[in-house]
Amino acid sequence: MTDKKTFYITTPIYYPSGKLTIGNSYTTIAADTLARYKRNEGYDVFFLTGTDEHGLKIEQKAEAKHMQPQEYVDMMASDIKKLWKYLEISNDKFIRTTDDYHVKAVQKIVEQLIKQGDIYLGEYTGWYSVDDEEYFTESQLAEVYRDKEGKVIGGLAPSGHEVQLVKEPSYFFKMSKYADRLLKYYEDNPTFIEPEIRKNEMINNFIKPGLEDLAVSRTTFKWGVPIPSDPKHVVYVWVDALLNYITALGYKSDDDSLFKKYWPANVQFVGKEIVRFHTIYWPIILMALGIDLPKQVFGHGWLLMKDGKMSKSKGNVVYPEMLVSRYGLDSLRYYLMRAMPFGNDGVFTPEDYVDRINYDLANDLGNLLNRTVSMINKYDGGKIVSIDTLTDFDKDLEKTAKDTIEDYREHMDKFEFPEALASVWSFISRANKYIDETKPWVLAKDDAKKSELQSVLGHLAESLRLIAVLISPVMTQSPHKIFSQLGLNFENDAAVEFGKTVVGRTVTDKPEPIFPRLDAEEEVQYIKDKMAEEQAKNGSGKMSKSAAAKKKAQEENKDNYPKEIEYDDFAKVKMVVCEILDVKRAENADKLLQFKLDDGSGIDRQILSSIYEFYPNFKELIGKKVIAVVNLKPRKIRGEWSNGMLLSTEKGDDVQLAIVDNSHKNGAVLS
Repeated sequence: MTDKKTFYITTPIYYPSGKLTIGNSYTTIAADTLARYKRNEGYDVFFLTGTDEHGLKIEQKAEAKHMQPQEYVDMMASDIKKLWKYLEISNDKFIRTTDDYHVKAVQKIVEQLIKQGDIYLGEYTGWYSVDDEEYFTESQLAEVYRDKEGKVIGGLAPSGHEVQLVKEPSYFFKMSKYADRLLKYYEDNPTFIEPEIRKNEMINNFIKPGLEDLAVSRTTFKWGVPIPSDPKHVVYVWVDALLNYITALGYKSDDDSLFKKYWPANVQFVGKEIVRFHTIYWPIILMALGIDLPKQVFGHGWLLMKDGKMSKSKGNVVYPEMLVSRYGLDSLRYYLMRAMPFGNDGVFTPEDYVDRINYDLANDLGNLLNRTVSMINKYDGGKIVSIDTLTDFDKDLEKTAKDTIEDYREHMDKFEFPEALASVWSFISRANKYIDETKPWVLAKDDAKKSELQSVLGHLAESLRLIAVLISPVMTQSPHKIFSQLGLNFENDAAVEFGKTVVGRTVTDKPEPIFPRLDAEEEVQYIKDKMAEEQAKNGSGKMSKSAAAKKKAQEENKDNYPKEIEYDDFAKVKMVVCEILDVKRAENADKLLQFKLDDGSGIDRQILSSIYEFYPNFKELIGKKVIAVVNLKPRKIRGEWSNGMLLSTEKGDDVQLAIVDNSHKNGAVLS
């Protein structure tokens, strides 16, 4: 007997600063789907998730609730564990960065890196976002605030959160020492970072411009892992957090057997906003420790709403508990894995959610099960008699089943969950069509066709058995309901092949729809109402943090924002009507859209604008007419020239392009 092949998968560990949304659940359900699939394929799987519990933001959150930090994170970690149990996440371990074994291991690792010269003591001066627990250079800020002399006095991080100037003693990690080695690793391991666009972003935005040494300690707060040799310093939260992936396996402990068994990780799932930490800082830390790097880091996209990224300040959040309590767990898990393109951003809408339940689950799958079980009861006394291949329809169905298994495995191995499910649903459609082709109700009228009828019903039951097995990594409850209605046992009858597993079984005599059809209008309104309740609860009328930060800077430095300008200054700006001929995502930049415009000159104009967050369905803009400033000096952004600026309106978190009526001629000048 040979040992099983191992498979180690991790999620990011979640920062417990607030209630988790379906966006957080998306990552964890994706990892759980892969873990369950690999177990079905015979792998010895270790699946890790957890919470990242240190840092200034946690200290402040606890203080605001009149709690001690440990008391606060205990409460939050308990809630997250309950949520993962509610969503039937099959993780093998849940790590908390306040766990004693993790703290001790982090201290040993940091002391080792200091001793070998990879970490040194210096002084840090720069911009820090408490909400992001992240340092930024001035060039990395999305917006800067300046005084009348032009000095930067504040600004916003790319996330929209306010930054503050930090100046304090700090230990630094010599990231620059490993930059060339990291680039070489990227070249030698082309699938280390997926999707490909994430790798290009890391190289062009962070490594090629010059990898700066990373501040890895703080002295301005205490809630963190103290450095034993210099305890006034606590380890920067991101270093502390990243090490969880190896400390959870016992690295630097008395028992590192799990580390020896499962490391390196086969894949680490992270959101695209933290790819930099996992594909630059994390591999460099491992290189310094002399440890193998994970085989792959996959940076998935965001789950967006129609008005952009899900945000509590916008009031557009959706919590998983609400959807599960109303529509069942499998509806949520199926939707997230089917409707969201895993490598790219996806958009959640109540309409799409309800439609997926009605059409995919109720009509396609649910109807197939209900029709099959009902016909077996009606025509064969509830017993599945045979699955002999008697007709050309049988042969084609069997071939489709075989092709589906191959296609499904190919997609699942590439983490292409929507495509894998689409393949299964094609087979479901084929099985429904098979009913119409074979017409069991006609066969039942002819005693000479009895064997053929029994074979048809057997083929349908076997198709449903296989479908249940294939969807089981995604949908944890429905496959068992399908098996129960077919008289099967999941532990014994879950082979991933089309065969005679179902023969001799007795189906339930009381089939029930596993996905009742919904009143679409009523349920869409229900979800919208629940979202509105959350919006009201979170204070939708409040100014967002980014808007508040800007207003504060303006009030404190009102002399820097003159109310009046000379007419001659305004007259220098040339604004014309342009038609959007094409628009696409700019390479190596998540937030930029690259516009091709007709400005009436006869030469297409290219303008880059960082408004993707507000127009995730950007192709809908093609043909619209907008206003552009066309006499700005061209500038290069992420390797592409931008010749002008598109005008937009902004109020709070609402940003919209200034779109004009199509009656305006291209090139018409605003005056």
